[in-house]
Amino acid sequence: MEILDHLYHMTALGNIIHSPGTLLMLAIGLFLLYLGIYKQYEPLLLVPIAFGVILANSLGGGMAISTAEEIKHLTFLEIASKYGIMNYLYYALIKTGLLPPLIFMGVGALTDFGPMLRNLRLAIFGAAAQMGIFSVLLAALLMGFNLKEAASLGIIGGADGPTAIYTTIKLAPHLLGPIAIAAYSYMALVPVIIPFVVKMTMTEEEIKINMKQMDKRFPPKHPVKNMALMKILFPLFVGGLVAVFVPSSVPLVGMLLFGNLVKEIGANTLRLKEAATGPIMNSATIFLGLTVGATMTADTFLNSKTLSIVGGGFLAFAISIAVGIFAAKLYNVFAQKKINPLIGATGLSAVPMASRVANEISLKYDSRNHILQYCMASNISGVIGSAVAAGVLISFLG
Repeated sequence: MEILDHLYHMTALGNIIHSPGTLLMLAIGLFLLYLGIYKQYEPLLLVPIAFGVILANSLGGGMAISTAEEIKHLTFLEIASKYGIMNYLYYALIKTGLLPPLIFMGVGALTDFGPMLRNLRLAIFGAAAQMGIFSVLLAALLMGFNLKEAASLGIIGGADGPTAIYTTIKLAPHLLGPIAIAAYSYMALVPVIIPFVVKMTMTEEEIKINMKQMDKRFPPKHPVKNMALMKILFPLFVGGLVAVFVPSSVPLVGMLLFGNLVKEIGANTLRLKEAATGPIMNSATIFLGLTVGATMTADTFLNSKTLSIVGGGFLAFAISIAVGIFAAKLYNVFAQKKINPLIGATGLSAVPMASRVANEISLKYDSRNHILQYCMASNISGVIGSAVAAGVLISFLG
């Protein structure tokens, strides 16, 4: 009996038994693992986040992220010694804002801006869709969130995980866990959310608008003659504009454009592209997921704000999609060359999933109506749009 009592106090069993909130967080971690492994919802990030939740709630392991005031005044070596390795990773890689830009560099190296450059007029829908961010920001204020928290909640509508995390780090780090979960969960549910919003907002006639037929009737007046050169100049031009007008967006947009530039240069920078899309991006994703998950303890996650963030995240996604659709409808009122409003639905930056879903909806109604390349134009511009929107919020509120 004494041996059992000794084991009870020596291990974390006693703490876990007397901490029902911790048991619930462990269950949430296992549920997130289930979603990532078996349902394949954003597994590259949801699996590390889920395991981070489990590690953080394994009492006695010292893996939970601490928000003690003292920690802000310690060196990284002192943080590692006193608060453990997970806190070292969090304060060195997350609080400094390092990992999201590194992931954006990899995203840029995987992105082809060609579809957008061929259809620049479609890029406006990537900007229109960002209205979901600011609509939910206002709604969150009415729900009782302060301005910085509301901005962090609204940015979920950009449908870009690294952008949501970067903004939250800067404005409301105490909400990092639930906002990351909401952002990546709803990104995984894009194949469900887009058809739902399309059904509520579009007619069959609008879905059947054939973009290739429109191109034949109204051919481009100024086609791009040297696409290879244009793809190299584009990151430099846009990077310069962002640096001048929204400098707080440079960490995200700048790294996105740098990654894209080394991709477009070709063979001479192939090793840089492979590093950005391979070991750098993969390592950043692992550490981002684990450390974000480690912020999710019972004290920080089990509260009314978490439920509000989950609900607000869905609202942000739905509004972003709907605004993009209505922007395309408004454009069609004044233009001879009509645009399929499904393209507006892809203005949020869940690349390329949103484009694939919109294309599948189009083909369901007309097997010859392929709109993927047009959707990508709007979808890719949404990546830049959400990062710029985040920069505006950080600039005004950070």
